[in-house]
Amino acid sequence: MSTTTATTDPSGAQERSLAGRAFHLIGVGGAGMNVVAQLLASRGATVTGSDAHGGPAFEHLRDLGLDVTLGHDAANVPVDATVVVSTAIKETNPELVAARERGQEVIHRSQALALAAQGRAFVAVAGAHGKTTTSGMLAEALTAAGADPSFAIGGVVRALGTGAHLGSGPAFVAEADESDKSFLNYAPTIEVVTNVEPDHLDNYGTAEAFAAAFVDFAGRLVPGGLLVACADDPGAHRLAVAAAADGHRVLTYGTSAADALPGGPVPGFEAHVRLEVTGRRGSGTSARLTRTGSDGAVTAGPVDLELAVPGDHVALDAAGAWAAGLELGVAPATMADGLAEFGGTGRRFEDRGEADGVRVVDDYAHHPTEVAALLTTAREVADERGGRVLALFQPHLFSRTRNFADRFGEALTSADVVVLAPIYPARETQADFPEVTGATVADLVPGARYVADRVASAEAVADAARPGDLLLTVGAGDVTELADVVLARLRRRESLTGETTAR
Repeated sequence: MSTTTATTDPSGAQERSLAGRAFHLIGVGGAGMNVVAQLLASRGATVTGSDAHGGPAFEHLRDLGLDVTLGHDAANVPVDATVVVSTAIKETNPELVAARERGQEVIHRSQALALAAQGRAFVAVAGAHGKTTTSGMLAEALTAAGADPSFAIGGVVRALGTGAHLGSGPAFVAEADESDKSFLNYAPTIEVVTNVEPDHLDNYGTAEAFAAAFVDFAGRLVPGGLLVACADDPGAHRLAVAAAADGHRVLTYGTSAADALPGGPVPGFEAHVRLEVTGRRGSGTSARLTRTGSDGAVTAGPVDLELAVPGDHVALDAAGAWAAGLELGVAPATMADGLAEFGGTGRRFEDRGEADGVRVVDDYAHHPTEVAALLTTAREVADERGGRVLALFQPHLFSRTRNFADRFGEALTSADVVVLAPIYPARETQADFPEVTGATVADLVPGARYVADRVASAEAVADAARPGDLLLTVGAGDVTELADVVLARLRRRESLTGETTAR
């Protein structure tokens, strides 16, 4: 793909209005693209777009008054527009073909986001998982602190009602996508790296190449910028070591003291944020945060943190957001208070409803580590209810399913009932991976079932549920739609019995 180069403006110069510029976004209803569309429009640009499938985000753009069209056609593309694409858009797309033939400027989604962020202190949150929650937490906490940040997040922050906002404050918080290396189009003031755990091997090829991209990402920091890295993750810790050796400022966060980090203490960046989880419950987590200097002296905190979202992994994300907030000048206690207001983002342990005594929760987890963390949290919630954990899992991508089948199987064994739905192919095709299906994972989980029809898979897991159970719909594809199928099935059962089914 031929694109132009764009980065954020690290100088802090007064931002330039985009009024008078036109942008056309192909695939505008996508999780990342619809956010960029809103931000460009907020900066005064004329924004049009198209999408093949529509959906809630697409309809939201229409409600905002943006000129977006369902379906792809060359006639949709204004001749004076800069065309914005994601990696998912194929060169054969008729709108992209027309733009190329006319010689129109074509840029990647990340480059368009960089234009929307110019003049702000750019905070890029990256990692194979945890970045949506961490960036959402940071955006909400800064908002609660009165800092009015701009933000671009690949999910709706529930309390803020959106994943995109152009604020008046100096900070711009963005979820930075490593899947296609587009995070290398930014020049961040602060980088938060939640983990460097191999993923997207269909693009990178090897775990070493994936890790190397994060080293390049750290090299994109502006002079004097800060890398905030999770010390609990070996890959992020190795990145911190490399970045410190390259002369970057580095701050680690995690549950371990500096002298207990993997590989031992690293001279030059022993200062880090320590997280101590002090209480766990189905409705949230209690923790304590302390920042120490390289000499071991406390420089901030300790402060108590009461999160309204459960899970140790969520508390770890909060520690990273807290560290970034302090770097942006927010007082430690104020930052903790703001994080306490965080109610989650869309598709991250999102309650979808309850029927016949069964609570249904939807989650975007699509990497083995994410699935394992989700099920650990789910077990805590289910134990409080006195019920079991049921999981309807839809693998995302044939290549990821093949590469991580063993680890998915290991993670899913912690659920009491597991049903595998058909793989969500996204940009891949079954013809290229004829041997890979949901059964590839189901066969590795004792008692699990693979149901080749997606609706039937939802009905199967609903039929297995009992009052008190916690039922999860899990994956990055359209499994989220199946939560409604599950609830409808449970409500039908409840109406037929006239009362909640006996345990």
